[in-house]
Amino acid sequence: MITAVDYAGHPADYDELRQVAGEAGAVLVADAAHSIGSAYKDRPVGSLADLTTFSFFPTKTVTTAEGGAVAAADPALLRRAARFRNHGLVREPAEQRHPGEGGWHQEVHEFGLNYRLPDVLCALGVSQLRRLERFRERRAELVERYHTMLSGVPGLTLPAQRAYVRPSWHLYPVRIGDGRRREVYERMRASGIGVQVNYVPAYWHPVFEDLGYRRGLCPVAEAYYAEELSLPLFPGLTDAQQEHVAETLTGILR
Repeated sequence: MITAVDYAGHPADYDELRQVAGEAGAVLVADAAHSIGSAYKDRPVGSLADLTTFSFFPTKTVTTAEGGAVAAADPALLRRAARFRNHGLVREPAEQRHPGEGGWHQEVHEFGLNYRLPDVLCALGVSQLRRLERFRERRAELVERYHTMLSGVPGLTLPAQRAYVRPSWHLYPVRIGDGRRREVYERMRASGIGVQVNYVPAYWHPVFEDLGYRRGLCPVAEAYYAEELSLPLFPGLTDAQQEHVAETLTGILR
């Protein structure tokens, strides 16, 4: 299995990954937790990999308060995912191994979990989907404003965007140079600005340390983590609030 993460809402390079997955006989999975509504070479995220996972956590572009969804082009993969989210239960007699037990009969064909999203939260998600494009457009507008206001600030690297991608920006991740990331984080927070760092490399967490993973495994990712700082980005962010963020950051770095 090959998994690609659409970090900050910018789709990964799926054509290249598809070629590698095909050569390796691997399933290609897209982690689109950040990128609902985005497109790669005019194809929407959700149609680019064998399986695509979405997150509807409250901070995401579209929310159901909690939970997520899976999209798949292959009906067999989608059926398996649907079965896994319901304890692996098989209720359809045509698919059961012992269908003659009675109308109440259901079977577990493989291990699964309770990943069911309640209907009331699904209704919230459907209503949010109607607003997805508006949310995406406002986030894109805020990103362009950040680009303009922060261009040329010393010690600051702005996020890149490939020409053939239409991101659905979930984060605005900048890089703070010269070893000043922690200082900038603390001073921005002290000014009442909710910056964040996204994310600690997964294998730094104790659960992976206990399995033998050690720091230094992915030096490029670790170098990025040492500089990353996410600026506030959400549709309700006003122009004036964003200008305050940019002016405060610029003042600290200059």
